[in-house]
Amino acid sequence: MTGRTPAARPVGDPRPDTNPPALRPGFAMTNPLDPAVLSRIDRLELEARQFVEGYLAGKHRSPRHGFAVEFAQHREYAPGDDVKHIDWAVYARTKRYFLKQYEQETNLVAWFLIDASESMGYGSGARTKYDLACTAAAAVAYLVLQQADSVGLGLLAGGIRAFLRPSGQMNQLREACRAMLDGPFPGSGGITRGLDELAARTGRRGIVFLFSDLLDDVPDILAGLQHLRYQKHEVVLFHTLDAAELDFPFRHTTLFRGLEGLPEILTDPAGIRDGYLKALHAHIEAIETGCRRLEIDYVRLRTDADLGHDLAAYLQKRQGR
Repeated sequence: MTGRTPAARPVGDPRPDTNPPALRPGFAMTNPLDPAVLSRIDRLELEARQFVEGYLAGKHRSPRHGFAVEFAQHREYAPGDDVKHIDWAVYARTKRYFLKQYEQETNLVAWFLIDASESMGYGSGARTKYDLACTAAAAVAYLVLQQADSVGLGLLAGGIRAFLRPSGQMNQLREACRAMLDGPFPGSGGITRGLDELAARTGRRGIVFLFSDLLDDVPDILAGLQHLRYQKHEVVLFHTLDAAELDFPFRHTTLFRGLEGLPEILTDPAGIRDGYLKALHAHIEAIETGCRRLEIDYVRLRTDADLGHDLAAYLQKRQGR
């Protein structure tokens, strides 16, 4: 499945479509932070599942070994080492001196990458896909900052359209929300170029949260995700889709308005519904399969679902693992 999502409106039929989608330019809300969503997740924690790199004391494991927190391995004593870390139980068995080494804990850098291409401005209900992506990103970013970790932001639309370097200050959330209000960007391309550019700029390993409708060629999407994994980042993919895209509720002759340079198409939805849904499901399955291969968490978000519930369910599942 390729191309960008069309906006649609029924034509040539006096009966209104029961759920006519619309393309709304710009951000629909004045603030991406939703108190109702925050209240569902504010008691949860987000920990890195793989090693991260940092410079401050924190709660996440570092790839570097030290002498604090959780036991990792022994190493043979060398002159100059602190004798208080000698494992005397091992000495009693072997008559040789070994030091206990532990995993250091560190702070986490969480990158929030949001698809700000034109197709994300599509919405069949109260909010667009971009609304949903930004609200979800702002909520998780708030959680990350609350636990004294750092947040960075990238808006992607045919490249990097906005970029905030990581910061652990709470005003970083205000700056991130302000940047989000600039999108989505008209006439823009997809996210694959931006993913490659950001993979080279994100630096030390951390967690990357990507929010996108992923309406692009699957090999290109997976190549961009693989680039992030090659940089040793943990990646969480939030597949952000509109209810009408998933359910295709159109019944009457409908004019589908192409986005990002694609033409308009007038068609009978009943004649293409089965083929469309088959192609959509194959597209989603290919992405999910690629995510499993790359060890990437895949989370689907719908514009008509309870976002607070969906985020809390993912975070609780993550903690359980």
